[in-house]
Amino acid sequence: MTNITIALIALPMFVGFSIYLLPKFDRYLAVLAALCSLAYGLQVLLNDTDLQIKLLDNFGVQLLVDQQSGYFILTNALVTMAVVFYCWNRGKSAFFYAQAIILHGSVNATFVCQDFISIYVALEVLGIAVFLLISYPRSDRSIWIALRYLFVSNTAMLFYLIGVGLVYQAAHSFAFSGLRVSPPEAIALILMALLVKGGVFVSGLWLPLTHSESETPVSALLSGVVVKAGVFPLIRCALIVPEIDPVLRIFGISTAIFGVVYAVFQKDTKLTLAFSTISQLGFVLAAPVVAGFYALTHGLVKSALFLIAGSLPSRSFKQLQSQPINTSVWIPLLIASLSVSGFPLLAGFGAKMVTFKNLLSWQDIILNIAAIGTTIYFAKFIFIPHTQLPETPETEAKQRGLLPAMVILLGGLILANFFYYQSAYTIDNIVKSLVTIGSGWLAYFLLFKNWEVNLSRNWEKLEHIIGGMTIMLTVLFWFVFAVSIA
Repeated sequence: MTNITIALIALPMFVGFSIYLLPKFDRYLAVLAALCSLAYGLQVLLNDTDLQIKLLDNFGVQLLVDQQSGYFILTNALVTMAVVFYCWNRGKSAFFYAQAIILHGSVNATFVCQDFISIYVALEVLGIAVFLLISYPRSDRSIWIALRYLFVSNTAMLFYLIGVGLVYQAAHSFAFSGLRVSPPEAIALILMALLVKGGVFVSGLWLPLTHSESETPVSALLSGVVVKAGVFPLIRCALIVPEIDPVLRIFGISTAIFGVVYAVFQKDTKLTLAFSTISQLGFVLAAPVVAGFYALTHGLVKSALFLIAGSLPSRSFKQLQSQPINTSVWIPLLIASLSVSGFPLLAGFGAKMVTFKNLLSWQDIILNIAAIGTTIYFAKFIFIPHTQLPETPETEAKQRGLLPAMVILLGGLILANFFYYQSAYTIDNIVKSLVTIGSGWLAYFLLFKNWEVNLSRNWEKLEHIIGGMTIMLTVLFWFVFAVSIA
């Protein structure tokens, strides 16, 4: 199993570079790499055994593969495979597939590494691959968005490296467990950097513009798996160092509410989905012990929704209300929206119920409000008018590759029910879910459907994002300091 785990990291890198040498087989090689990750993730989940690997003692690579890793790796495999099939006949070059698979491998690496230097290398490779994918269209706009992402990412990782140096000074090890004896400033620096990479709370204000302005398949990768690469080390640290757990829970709740408020009032489909990603990351962090399953369901749903959004005739909800969409597009849109809203029979229901079961008492009310808010802004998608429209060259081009991608992603949502069906499917949970959805839909029709509020997005300017990092660093320091002396 050790050799297979190392191959999990190395194989996508090898395949990515092989695509340059064998461009005619780019799509097939990309699917092969995703299938290998899929098989590995399923094996980890079904075996339910932890694997620890240490190479070169304290100075080398430390790996940990457990149930949390399995869920995240499975998410990465399914999302990558769906994106490859979506792009199958869209004229993407071998360069695109090579970067997508290198990204896939670096994301996998973050899900199994348990030392800070290995995580740093994986996140840096990921950052370069994301930069190249965002800038793939080579337009002025895409290049600016990519450079903006790279600048924010590199700035955050500089803080991260300072924190890692302080951890090594205190613990003489780069392992996550070194945080137990590290000073508060080291923990604050590392947490701040990972919150930025994960797009959490105000640290993630780079996310809405980046996700909404990228190409459709790139948006699906960003929202489905890339942000999870920043979130996963946070979850791992919280499970290893109990003092970090309450800090993450506070940020989780804050992020869930922050994202909901902005998503409810957005008039643009992709911006709504981008702010929804911020909100759903809050749900992931709110209960670290079951974060893996929620990340799986969110990754599948959000990737599906971004791919569907690319097939809609407009990004404006106002125009979509007066311009019915094709029923063949609306059905997967309905299924994905119901899942993230927590509707029974879909994996999103189980994820929400398991998350609520593992909340602390002070979190419960706030996250229930966020859950109702989620159903409000997804009602904007569910109640888009639809009809059976004749196929035209324009609609056919927009929907090309959508069917196989939806089979993978939405099929995964249905099958994932089996992971938690025994504990999630109780009468009380089903009633609670239906009441939450009904309340959200009622609020949408009575209050929010015609309520126009323009919330300021000045916070998303580059100078404010960088300034926000320093504020977050100060807040995190005092949070960690208060918890450490409590």
